[in-house]
Amino acid sequence: MSDRFQRISPFLWFNEEAEEAASYYVSVFDNSRILASTRYDSESAKAAHRPAGSVMTVAFELDGQHFTALNGGPVFAFTPAISLVVNCRTQEDIDRYWDALSKGGAPAAQQCGWLADRFGVSWQIVPLQLIELLTSGDTAKAQRVMKAVLAMKKLDLNKLEAAAA
Repeated sequence: MSDRFQRISPFLWFNEEAEEAASYYVSVFDNSRILASTRYDSESAKAAHRPAGSVMTVAFELDGQHFTALNGGPVFAFTPAISLVVNCRTQEDIDRYWDALSKGGAPAAQQCGWLADRFGVSWQIVPLQLIELLTSGDTAKAQRVMKAVLAMKKLDLNKLEAAAA
């Protein structure tokens, strides 16, 4: 048995869409699955003002990363102050994740590869090459790349590499 465990795990507060969101995210990412769910019993339902028997939490895994989604009611809402980064190797990956996660969401409201999905969760769809382009030690190159990034909503790897050249 492995002693390895994930020390830090994102916990996402939804009004009542935890199960729908977890199922959707699992459909978007490879190597993903629903792990378990819990339901409000009559006592916890009263305290949380939720229907008894309704889904309380959903534990799920996205590409090996553990998450928990909670149906906690309308007390809190997601903001772009916290986002989930999807590192992509190719433009095809950028396009695939951008298209899937922005469907029904608000990609046009963000820039620099950020979008809000239909549940209000913020995501950054980023090419792995971006960090290298920005930290090469060439200040002029980094400035050109950052200027290009700031002008984009969905990041375009070819345009970023052209800006670097």
